[in-house]
Amino acid sequence: MANRRVNFQDLGLIDYLQAWEHQKKLFEKVVEQKIRNRSLTVAEATSNFLIFCEHRPVFTLGKSGDPGHLLLDRPGLEARGATFYHINRGGDITFHGPGQIVGYPILDLENFFTDIHLYLRTLEEAVIQTLAEYQIDAGRIDGLTGVWLDYQQTAGAFPRKICALGVKTSRWVTMHGFAFNVNTDLSYFDHIVPCGIRDKAVTSLAAELGNPVNMEKVAQKLRSHIAREFQMDLDL
Repeated sequence: MANRRVNFQDLGLIDYLQAWEHQKKLFEKVVEQKIRNRSLTVAEATSNFLIFCEHRPVFTLGKSGDPGHLLLDRPGLEARGATFYHINRGGDITFHGPGQIVGYPILDLENFFTDIHLYLRTLEEAVIQTLAEYQIDAGRIDGLTGVWLDYQQTAGAFPRKICALGVKTSRWVTMHGFAFNVNTDLSYFDHIVPCGIRDKAVTSLAAELGNPVNMEKVAQKLRSHIAREFQMDLDL
């Protein structure tokens, strides 16, 4: 039986490695649950989790990313108070830091739908709908994962990414997720080729509105839209 109940966890400001270990533990728990179900006459419902957090400054590179897209050496990282990790998600390089909502959905997609592309588009749609509440028109650019402003790429447009996505799946269980720039210090992005894309920019909700935004309110709106788009029953 499909289980659409999702346990929500807000980890607050947390070191990247701590959050990574936490989500790996939950991910492995769900995968092991699915493996055990193979030997049961009646399968047990698998668990789902949605983690929100912020990180101290950190650059992460996906498994197929180009290390050359990090433009800082070790002393440069130390000077900016940042760390760097090569991790097992998809995608290239990105930055996480305070003022950014990082979401780690650990979902058994067999409880929802077994389509990775639809999974990514659904996460994007939740961010798009959240931005619409701030009267910001956001959307997608063909061939590029994430949420963008000036996404229509009409004459004179200046495409800007406001949310990056990078995920890993095994046995239809997801980990890693998205990074939504709310009050993020965008100067850190000057030290990378964001997501390996050289001809487009990065922005934040605060930069677009011209003032800082209440992070808690944005998180509440985003959480609500994720629950609606996935038809989740969030357990807060």
